[in-house]
Amino acid sequence: MKRCLLSLAVTLGVSAPPTGLAAQTRLTTPAMSCGQASSLVASAGGIVLGTGGYTYDRFVRDRGFCLITEVTEPAWVPVRDTPQCFIGYRCRERLHKRS
Repeated sequence: MKRCLLSLAVTLGVSAPPTGLAAQTRLTTPAMSCGQASSLVASAGGIVLGTGGYTYDRFVRDRGFCLITEVTEPAWVPVRDTPQCFIGYRCRERLHKRS
């Protein structure tokens, strides 16, 4: 029994990747042209992009990539060739009016 548990522990320890190496880099809009950024959102449909420093957001091509309770709002971000580029939309919750 102990041998079986030891074997299982060794197998799991060897097959699990180190967490520090599993980190992924994020594409950032300041490194792209306006055309590249907007084309990327259009082709992906929905994608998370960095917008400078440690900030990021999810951008979508249309409302079809939002939750049913969400609406779209235009998204303007800084890119390499202009400080404000329209790249698509952000999803946000609808504002409910109280009666």
